[in-house]
Amino acid sequence: MRTFWTALPTEGRWLLSTVAIQTMGRGLTLPFTIIYLHEVRGFDLGLSGALMSIIAVAGLVVTGPGGTLIDRFGARRVLLVGLTAMVVGCVLLAFATTPSVAAVALVLIGINFGVSWPGFNALIATIVDGEVRQQYFGVNFALINLGIGVGGVVGGFFVDVQRPETFELIFLVDGASALIPMALLLGPLRRVRTHADPDDAGAPVDGYRRILRRPGVLWLTLLTFLAVFIGYGQMEGGFPAFARQVSGVSTQVVGFAFAVNTVVIVALQFAVLKLITGRRRTRVMQVMALIWAASWGVLGVTGLLPDSLAAAIGVLAFMGVFAFGETMLQPTVPAIFNDLASERNRGRYNAINSAAFQGGAIAGPIAAGLLLGEGRQAWFIVAMIAGAVLVGVLAFVLERHIPAVANGVSVPAEEKAAV
Repeated sequence: MRTFWTALPTEGRWLLSTVAIQTMGRGLTLPFTIIYLHEVRGFDLGLSGALMSIIAVAGLVVTGPGGTLIDRFGARRVLLVGLTAMVVGCVLLAFATTPSVAAVALVLIGINFGVSWPGFNALIATIVDGEVRQQYFGVNFALINLGIGVGGVVGGFFVDVQRPETFELIFLVDGASALIPMALLLGPLRRVRTHADPDDAGAPVDGYRRILRRPGVLWLTLLTFLAVFIGYGQMEGGFPAFARQVSGVSTQVVGFAFAVNTVVIVALQFAVLKLITGRRRTRVMQVMALIWAASWGVLGVTGLLPDSLAAAIGVLAFMGVFAFGETMLQPTVPAIFNDLASERNRGRYNAINSAAFQGGAIAGPIAAGLLLGEGRQAWFIVAMIAGAVLVGVLAFVLERHIPAVANGVSVPAEEKAAV
């Protein structure tokens, strides 16, 4: 950690030092928003679920235009607009007593999510490069999990459905947490440029269609979508449903499983970063795919021992093994996207990454609902394992279409000799 911190420029230290504090606000509200809408504001459960989906849909809609605006005006300006929308959205949601007001609030929050991923990734890629960039993405991911995890624990002890003011307060705190990155963008990071110099205004800029025609980008986008589909897309849908309905564990066990996820990521991320430094990122993804396949296999076994201590242990083990795989995904995929990008289209590349992630996160729960809703629990596990294997195959194909530098290694000696 000391070596990594020393290698960071001042702007990188500023940006990284506040990540955990910023995301604590998100952790306060993430697990409790649907509870707030249904049990505190009295909205129908189906309506509450539909309102929750607005965040993802709005984020996906604005991601493409957001990437273009980042390339044209810079990530700093776009992020400031998104963070302002977040503040207003959280304040509105805190006092929303009708579905229409809640919908407007959630649209504003979704707009921020849609531009923050490509915006902050473009900012990170501008500040750091090389191996430090890969390490930065990994450390950033660990700190995000730490902030969200701590926020969730604090929120769980604080909120009370019989006291609406407790929910109002956590949404206000979530909005206030967005003021921290706004202060950084207006202060220490105000001179960071993520877009090309105005002198290069006449140079051609690749649009989304041309970027996606590049085989490396296309394969990487497919891999990201599938990895999220079988991974994060199941964390709020498929996994809890399987654990409750098939494994027969209590809600407390499910809650502890998410705590295990956070602890494993925070505890192992630095060690994993050390192990994967200098190795081909596509090979790291293949290892991750095998780990995820094993984790889904563990969860599947718990269905054979329902409502037992062994099932509870298996559910916790699933989340721990899955989290180990996560520590390999987050440092590699964003790093490849940004190593393939240039200063003139970095926003678009990160927007494609964000769209693939959001698409998988939206499609994953839908597929899980269809399979588990029809009682096809075994097919659900088979689909997850098959998806993990396919991620490994896509990583193998991707390796043939991206340069060695983007894959995290120096150009091999034999390639230099050939030149």
